[in-house]
Amino acid sequence: MNIKAVPKAAPTPLPELETYLEPFIKLFRRSWSRQSCERYITGLLTDLPHKNCETIAAALAGTSTERLQHLLTDADWDALALHQLRVEHLLSLSPKGGLLALDDTSLLKQGRESVGVARQYSGVKGKPANCQAVVTAEYIVEEPKTKSILHWPVCAQLYLPESWTADTKRRKRTHVPGDVPAQTKHEIALQLIDQALQWQVPFNVIMADAGYGRNAGFLKGLEERQLQYVCGVECTFGVRRPEEVALAQQAPPPMRTGKNGRPRKAHPAPLYAVQEIIATLPDEQWQTITWREGSRGPMCKQFVAVRMHWAMGTAARTLEDRRVYTGDEGWLIGERPLPGQEGEYKYYFSNLPATMRLEQLVPLVRGRWPIEQFYEEAKQECGLDDYQGRRWDGLHRHLALVMLAYSFLVYERMQTAQDPAGSPDSCPPKRSSLPSIHRNILLQLLQDLVLWWIATDHVKTFRSPRVGPG
Repeated sequence: MNIKAVPKAAPTPLPELETYLEPFIKLFRRSWSRQSCERYITGLLTDLPHKNCETIAAALAGTSTERLQHLLTDADWDALALHQLRVEHLLSLSPKGGLLALDDTSLLKQGRESVGVARQYSGVKGKPANCQAVVTAEYIVEEPKTKSILHWPVCAQLYLPESWTADTKRRKRTHVPGDVPAQTKHEIALQLIDQALQWQVPFNVIMADAGYGRNAGFLKGLEERQLQYVCGVECTFGVRRPEEVALAQQAPPPMRTGKNGRPRKAHPAPLYAVQEIIATLPDEQWQTITWREGSRGPMCKQFVAVRMHWAMGTAARTLEDRRVYTGDEGWLIGERPLPGQEGEYKYYFSNLPATMRLEQLVPLVRGRWPIEQFYEEAKQECGLDDYQGRRWDGLHRHLALVMLAYSFLVYERMQTAQDPAGSPDSCPPKRSSLPSIHRNILLQLLQDLVLWWIATDHVKTFRSPRVGPG
């Protein structure tokens, strides 16, 4: 530990963290790797403004920059196996029947050498920026006892832009495996869903924003897997009316153009943009619905839902055209601000059954917020965007360890239900927020550090020299 840096933790592991890490240590074959894993996780849980190998090694005793870098690049362990074991552990503590949210987050970068870095859209900036894009899956479920939302990350993978996929020199320089194909974010999301299914994550519904919902390949992939979904869509997203689809299917084959002419080709039902359909619905169909209590009070807007088929390809094209497709019938859902309030219309499509009521659909439509909360908390609390290496394996190992550190905070939160003394029995216990759990961990790290200072007389090392009277 660099004595010029402000120390953040004692050289001995935090007992709660050491206990939590016991099931995962077996994945690290060498004792040095096991120790480096604990030190790296501890470093991610400190309040360092930037959490990378150099800053963690400077602030923590019992490790070095070289050891931590070795953990992320050359040590013998599998990041995917760590994800799987972590997921299995969390599943044993989590209710079933939750949701699986898919999204991506940007990691801002200044240089051009880090794997996957390119000028691409950044949600952090709200515009194109030099960054990496990581696609993740998040399990979300309501706890029956506390009625609070429990959520944790399942897995993650870096998206490689086109400028990287065909550049063999850059791929080799950043250690991108040869079997990593050129994939869109939507294809990576489907791959993460398959991973969650393989690990038996017990979700009932897939959720994604319009960045994924607008992609026909993504929706087709969900339907091929026979999965239920709720996806945001853009205002120009195409739909067909069920009654017109039925008429088109029942229509007799078109007549020939002449006595000896070729037969005419069948055409699909008319195609509409979702904003056209929603605009035709009367105000009486819109309902004001509150979907949850927010920090500033009830969260409510107006919603409407109508059965539609999602589709692409106008009626001017023939059914043989590959650009024509009519998907499953489902719910087209519209959202608008309350009367007198400002805001934009939003649109969603879901293949949930026709028996679902609007009051049941709205919490699902608005249920993606925990994955955004994960991105914010993982960056602020656990250093998600602080990796400074350039390699593919190093980034994915960093992501795996960040998610392990975040899951430790989730685990601690699950163990600390607060039931205020004197509260009525009808009031369910409340969970502390994850940042407050992190503050408790920081306090415990500080307490252990002070005790270590006192016990080893290291306090003299950090005490400023006293200046005598002039």
